[in-house]
Amino acid sequence: MKFPNIRNLREDHDKTQKELADYLHVTQTTYSKYELDKISIPIEVIIKIADYYDVSVDYLLGRTKDN
Repeated sequence: MKFPNIRNLREDHDKTQKELADYLHVTQTTYSKYELDKISIPIEVIIKIADYYDVSVDYLLGRTKDN
């Protein structure tokens, strides 16, 4: 499933893939694959990303334009 907003949020917050990968306790390669939709993002990771940016999971899923 594509998560259209995770890359945009990362770039808008001037974060690197490495910084997010460290926060999520995954490799930078794994995080890159999340952004490219090469591998599925576990629900626990989706929740952590939403918490990190203080946005809803629906926003990450592209189901709403509201954070």
